[in-house]
Amino acid sequence: MPVSTFTTLTRAMKIWTRLPIRGKEPMSVPESDHLSIRTERDVTGWSTDKLKELLLGLRVEGLEGSCEVTDVPTLDGEASINNRKGKLIYFYEWNVKATWTGTTKTGIKYKGNIEVPNLSDENDMDDLDISVSLCKDEPNTTLTELMKKEGAKKVRAALGSYVDHLKSEFTQGMILPTANGVASKPQPAQTQTKVKVDKTQIGSSVSTPSPSTGVKIPTCKFSLKETFLTSPDELYRTFINQDMVQAFTHTAAVVDGDKGGKFQLLEGSVNGEFMELVPDEKIVMKWRFKTWPCEHYATITLNMKDRGNETELKVECKGVPTGEEDRTKEGWKRYYFEAIKQTFGFGARLY
Repeated sequence: MPVSTFTTLTRAMKIWTRLPIRGKEPMSVPESDHLSIRTERDVTGWSTDKLKELLLGLRVEGLEGSCEVTDVPTLDGEASINNRKGKLIYFYEWNVKATWTGTTKTGIKYKGNIEVPNLSDENDMDDLDISVSLCKDEPNTTLTELMKKEGAKKVRAALGSYVDHLKSEFTQGMILPTANGVASKPQPAQTQTKVKVDKTQIGSSVSTPSPSTGVKIPTCKFSLKETFLTSPDELYRTFINQDMVQAFTHTAAVVDGDKGGKFQLLEGSVNGEFMELVPDEKIVMKWRFKTWPCEHYATITLNMKDRGNETELKVECKGVPTGEEDRTKEGWKRYYFEAIKQTFGFGARLY
């Protein structure tokens, strides 16, 4: 990710302190240092996931057809939050590149690109440069204008939502002791004078998710069992093939069916990542509802057994937030089991 000279120098001058860990006492800080100490939290990994979550699946429709954001291949940048004298200061700088697919009323498809090079704390949402274009060699289509007008509005709104989430989800936990020993909740920083700095890139690297920034929460585990009138290989493909996922969810979905591949379905209500794939036998995934605490994922393991004319599927769920067990069970039964059977004719008895 590009790192600005300003950010590098700022970090070099900071006095670091570790955030309290659940169950541990906060690090002792001399009283004379309380007013000068800073806390910084790197939220680059969270930001990458949040931006993809908000952008993927964005859709606009017109008389000519429809357009949808189908991929976000490039997110170059970084984000962090600083606590300085009880105020939170947000730093973020991103170059966003996305892909859109347009479909005419007659079924003809077109592909294009979206680029936002200046998503930054230095720019207001209205100042963002949102460039929409067709891919090279694609014939002209009126869908491009639809995406430039209506699609750009939705992209701008989604990026604004990212900033709102950034400022709301990380306020908790950025609390420092004061001179009298009483912790106070930091106030969001007022709009500060922006000093333009030459952002010379001094290096780039592939962004990697930062450690979970959420707090430890109580969780539970459970298992489900279901039988499908199909072969293990066909059932296995149902979970990792994007076209099949879109078929049984009846909505647009993004599914990268490889180890480490991300998925998002049901209009962004569910997302996760494939951690282990054993063809026709086993799938292990990180899985979460959008409404769960930030960065918290359950671990879902699907085991498929060949039972002759049918396949037995055992689903093991671990790390489900306490209180979400019934909702998660019903979600899997309704939006996976029943939907798959009704869509592909894999109907069988329910346990």
